[in-house]
This record gives sequence, C-alpha cells and structure tokens, in this order.
Amino acid sequence: MSPVLAGVLQLLALIAALALAYVPLGDYMAKVYSSDKHWRVEKWIYKGIGANPNTEMRWPAYLRGVLAFSAVSVLFLYLLQRLQGHLPGSLGFSAIDPDQAFNTAASFVTNTNWQSYYGEQAMGHVVQTGGLAVQNFVSAAVGIAVAVALVRGFSRSRTGELGNFWADLVRGTIRILLPLSVVAAIILVACGAIQNFSGIHSVGQFMGGSQQWNGGAVASQEAIKEVGTNGGGYFNANSAHPFENPTPFSNLFEIFLLLVIPFALTRTFGRMVGSLKQGYAILATMATIWLGFIALMMWTEFAHHGPAFQIAGGAMEGKENRFGVGASSIFAVSTTLTSTGAVDSFHSSFTGLGGGITILSMQLGEIAPGGTGSGLYGMLIMAIIAVFIAGLMVGRTPEYLGKKIGTREIKFAACYILITPALVLVFTAAAMALPTPGHSMTNSGAHGFSEILYAYSSGANNNGSAFAGLNADTQWFNSTIGIAMLLGRFLPMVFVLALAGSLAEQKPVPATAGTLRTEKPLFTGLLVGAILIITGLTYFPALALGPLAEGLAS
Repeated sequence: MSPVLAGVLQLLALIAALALAYVPLGDYMAKVYSSDKHWRVEKWIYKGIGANPNTEMRWPAYLRGVLAFSAVSVLFLYLLQRLQGHLPGSLGFSAIDPDQAFNTAASFVTNTNWQSYYGEQAMGHVVQTGGLAVQNFVSAAVGIAVAVALVRGFSRSRTGELGNFWADLVRGTIRILLPLSVVAAIILVACGAIQNFSGIHSVGQFMGGSQQWNGGAVASQEAIKEVGTNGGGYFNANSAHPFENPTPFSNLFEIFLLLVIPFALTRTFGRMVGSLKQGYAILATMATIWLGFIALMMWTEFAHHGPAFQIAGGAMEGKENRFGVGASSIFAVSTTLTSTGAVDSFHSSFTGLGGGITILSMQLGEIAPGGTGSGLYGMLIMAIIAVFIAGLMVGRTPEYLGKKIGTREIKFAACYILITPALVLVFTAAAMALPTPGHSMTNSGAHGFSEILYAYSSGANNNGSAFAGLNADTQWFNSTIGIAMLLGRFLPMVFVLALAGSLAEQKPVPATAGTLRTEKPLFTGLLVGAILIITGLTYFPALALGPLAEGLAS
C-alpha cells in the first residue's frame, strides 16, 4: 500500500468515527447543560465549595467565577511545583524554578499546556497527577462552560442570566470529561500505553552508559490530554513517545479524541438554540477548513523533491516510522486547529510550507474545530462578523439567530478577534528586536523567525505545541509566553461573556424575507471566506518573513 493511500484511508476512518459519535455525544452534552437535576456527587462538591448551583448569574458574576477559579488554580499549581522537593512521590526531583513554575501554572490553567521542561526529568508523580492532570480536566470544563454561556445568550431573551458557572464547571467535568477519559484510558492501556507509579529505572546499556526512564500514570493523563484538547505530555517527546502513543491505532484514536468534543459541540449548539441546521452550518464551516488544511499538509509533505523524499515516500524527517507522513500530517493539522498542542512529530522538521500550515492553523484562532468550548465560541464570534459583513453589503441591520447585531455586539466581537493577533505580533516583534531572546534560536534566517512566531502563536492562542529548535526555558520566554497565555485565554472570555449577556437581554427578532439564512451553504462559504481573509490580512506579513520565505526558497 502506498503511503498516500494509507494516509487517505486513515482520514476516511477518522471521519467515519467522528460521524458516528457526533449525534449521541452532541445530544448528550445538550442534556447535561439543560438539566435542572444534580447528581449526588455534584451536590457534595457544591456543598464543599459553598456554591448554590441553582442561582442564575448575569455575565459579570459568571466572569468573576471564571477568573476567581482560574486565579486560585494558578496559585495552587505554582505552589505545588515550588514545593515539589518536599512532596512524596517526587522521584527525587527538586522544586521547579520560579519563572518556569509560573509558566507551567499559567499554561495548564489556560488549557495551553505549553511545556518548557522535560516532563520525565522535572515532574514527580504528585505534580503530574495532583496538579497537571487535574487542570487538564477543569481548564477544559471552563472552556465548555463559557461556550455554553454564549449559546444561552442566543437562546434566551429579555434576561441577562447565563446560567451558573459552578454548575457548568462541575457538570462538564463529572458528566462529560471524566467518563470519556476513563474509557479512553482503558483503550490506551490495551494499546500498550503505560499506567503505573514506578520510580526511575534503567532500561539497558547504551554506548557505555545506561538509559533511564521513569514510569507514571501516563494512559490516564494521555486520555484527558486529548479529550480536553490540552496537549501536555508526560514525556518530552509527547505523543511521539511509545509510552504515550504505542501504535498506529492509538495514534488515530488520539486524533479522534482531540476532535470529538469540539465537533460534537456544534450539535449541542444546534440543539440548545432550537435549530439543528444552524449547528450543521457551523459544523460544515469547521469541517471545510479542517479537511482543506489536511489536504494542503499532505500535499506539501508528500511532494517528492529530490531522491531522498522519493525513497522515503515523503518528508520523513522528524516523523515517526510507526505513523508515517499521512498520519503525522493529520495529527499536525488537527492538533494545531484545536487548542491541543500534542504532537506525534516535530513540526520544525516539516517542509517550509508544511510548518507554515501549522502556524496558520493556530493563527486562525483554533476554531476548526478548535478547543473544548473555545472553538465553538470563537467560531460563533466569526459568524457574527460574517453576518455583519453581509449586512454591510445589502444595507440591512445584521441579525443572527433572531438577535440583532448592533454597535455594542460588533464592538465586543471586534475586540475579541483583535486581542490574540496583537499579543502574537507584539511579543514576536519584541523577541526579534531584543538581543537576548535571539540567543535561544537554534536556526537563523526565516526558519529561526518561524520558531519565535510559532512560540507566541502557540502561547497566545492557547495551543501549547512547540516548533522545536527554540530553547524556551529562559526567563524571557517563560515570562512573556506565560503572560501571553493568560491574556490570550481570559481577555477574549471577557468579551465573549459580555456579548452573551448583551444578546440574552434582547428580545427575539422575527425572521422576514430579507433575513440572511445562516443555515444555508451560502453562509458557510461566506463564513469560511471571512475567516481566511481576516486571518490572512492580519498575519500575512509575518508569515511572509518566516515559513513562506523558507518554503519558496527550498
């Protein structure tokens, strides 16, 4: 079987699996966030944290809940790392340095999971399971909660109430993420992923010395790492490591896990707003971009330029022989179009244009299908922008899902889409202009610039994957990327929740003959075009200096 055919067949199998899970998972999540009943274990949690899950919140109160919970989480995870040397199960590892502890705390709380450390050489069992794995669950649940709050803004009228953050957080964790992760972890263990609490041990003699590995609760963390679109690996090699991702089947299964909730949330959206066709329109937009980028990536990585590529069957540098070019291309696009950040190959070793695709995938805002929750609310923001553009074309007040998009709403949407590009470009420019950050670059020229651009695109967009080749474990990068992750996560949430509150206060506008049909293919095409044009205008100069220059020169 040719490598190209193998890649295409894996893609078709993945699409079939996602299609089978779409309706039941999407409907189940809609029921979770629409139910007025609480499970017994949930009541215990509410009692423990002193929250009343039946109290409706307006958007400022909902936002305060998000920020307060996240601030406490950052502080807890920071202290856990700083005290690691005094904790049981530390495997002899000392406390994490302050700048790296801040970076890691910000990373996992923001669902970014950027890692400027070697996991197997820095983090003990307590930090991994009691700190990082816990944040993998709750940070994903926070993203879904904010998305659900925005959906309620569309579905409700003449009220500013968006639900209860604490109820949404707990339900997302207990009813959705935890069950899916348990099943996924069992499957990964069956595939060969390890799950233990063993210490450091030697595995053999190599070139006169022994190689050492430590065990860990890898399969369970790998499961939520993908299900929650987190991406933080137990080992530095991430999903290229055989302890995390042993076989071609486990590789495809992990891609399925990181895509299934973001895609299924479009069904949840359609169910909650009372129009499944609206959900299908958003799904079609996400799928079009996702499939288009996979096709481009496969084309760039399978292109046979020279005898080395012809013999290998594609650009195999930096890719696992277990997976090949096709599966690695699917994984790379899927992980950068979501906020996952897991990698089964080194993106720095991709062709120049292939590396550019991974960067552009993050710069789109990770909305196709995006992260758990963040992909849906990011796409709905872009839908509002598209509706506004359509309204300008015909001279009509734009409407979306029966709500008028006025000056206030479009300002919130505009602020949302401007925050992340500003963070990426400003921090990239500062890193290139100052003398010290440049010392961390392994490569010079266009590829070195791509390393910096990728790092801040990954941080500000809460992706977390690394281009490889950049030494990010410095005070400058730990601090600035940490700040970019926090601002890139929570500033957009401010405008999402403010927009949700504004929409919920409106009374519904009846559809007329002049209303734009946002469930039709025409709107899907408009939405795809708006996303690509807005991103292209914003990032094209930076991309031209990095991956485009490198790709055209090769």
